[in-house]
Amino acid sequence: MNRPEIHVDFAPELGLFIPHGRRGRATKVVTDGVSTLGHVVESLGVPLTEVGALVVDGRVLRPSHVPAAGERVEVRPVERPQRVPGAPLRFLLDVHLGTLARRLRLLGVDAAYESMDIGDPALASRSAAERRVMLSRDRGLLRRRELWAGAFVYSTRPEDQLRDVLHRFAPELRPWTRCTACNGLLCEATKEEVGDQLEHGTRRSYDVFARCLVCGRAYWKGAHHEQLEAIVARALTEFPSRT
Repeated sequence: MNRPEIHVDFAPELGLFIPHGRRGRATKVVTDGVSTLGHVVESLGVPLTEVGALVVDGRVLRPSHVPAAGERVEVRPVERPQRVPGAPLRFLLDVHLGTLARRLRLLGVDAAYESMDIGDPALASRSAAERRVMLSRDRGLLRRRELWAGAFVYSTRPEDQLRDVLHRFAPELRPWTRCTACNGLLCEATKEEVGDQLEHGTRRSYDVFARCLVCGRAYWKGAHHEQLEAIVARALTEFPSRT
């Protein structure tokens, strides 16, 4: 029995996931007649987290559609800014994205982070339980069905990673309001309240402090503040409507 053959055309933005020989042209795919379109797309290397509309012969259909012989499928990227309905916008990052997590927190974005490799099933379960968007460069993780939502982090450079997440999801930016260590919220603190964390030179030189409401860590405008200020200023300049 002949199996259905379809043609799948991926948008250029999804070329990263496609083998070089298939980029820029429609791909002929022989299906088994029972697998869904979503399964077919992922079998070709593209996580559904990166897919926007699936246009089949001019009609937008769901990933659950079972392709029929001769259909032409256009796979479009997610629209930006991407809306994630049903929960406040917050993120979960895997063990490889610690710098990105700290920079998101610096900007006041709710970004949970696993500093140890707890495994894909546990990460996916946490994403679902806390309704967080899973950020990862692990395509296998992003294909797990139990994820609440997910997104592939395209770059390996933290500055480009941050720009991509801010452009894609348009989170509200509230710099200097979260602990970069644990993601807790910060509050103003007196020198006496954080005195046990201060060395003599810091105690003598600084008078303005903040403290994390969760882990208790103290913050002040120390030696690395100019570098952090530059990260914040760049984000606010590029995304002024997000504050």
